[in-house]
Amino acid sequence: MTIFAEKMGMNLAFNKILKEEIPHILPMVQELMGQQFSNEILTQRFSEMFDQNYECFKITHDEQTVGVFGLWFMTRHYAGRSCEPDHIFIKEEYRSKGVGKSLFEFIYKYATEKGCETSELNSYVQNYRSHKFYLNEGYEIKGYHFLKKL
Repeated sequence: MTIFAEKMGMNLAFNKILKEEIPHILPMVQELMGQQFSNEILTQRFSEMFDQNYECFKITHDEQTVGVFGLWFMTRHYAGRSCEPDHIFIKEEYRSKGVGKSLFEFIYKYATEKGCETSELNSYVQNYRSHKFYLNEGYEIKGYHFLKKL
């Protein structure tokens, strides 16, 4: 699946990737996550994610990959059918150029077509630029995300 968007004179495409293409997105995920995990661990985790209600996309400009993101689909008792954007990464040279805005226009349209009523997401506490972006997109801060290692 390829979806095209025109924004600020920039032709973008959002291409769904297949499980076999996981190695192609790992460098960007590694940069996003600060190299916290080995490629082997990330490959294993992404392989499991692809077997769940998860889809992964790359963002391309002039056939060059400039970003990556995932979408989780679930039904929540408090929000109905929901789409959760995850691990959004856009290369530095493409930030503040409308790519994020085009990306979220794609996400809202795609999620609506899949029957979603809401979108929710997590953002790292120190990622202030993303907080401003998400608030400008109409997201509201509803709570805290807690994680406990078992």
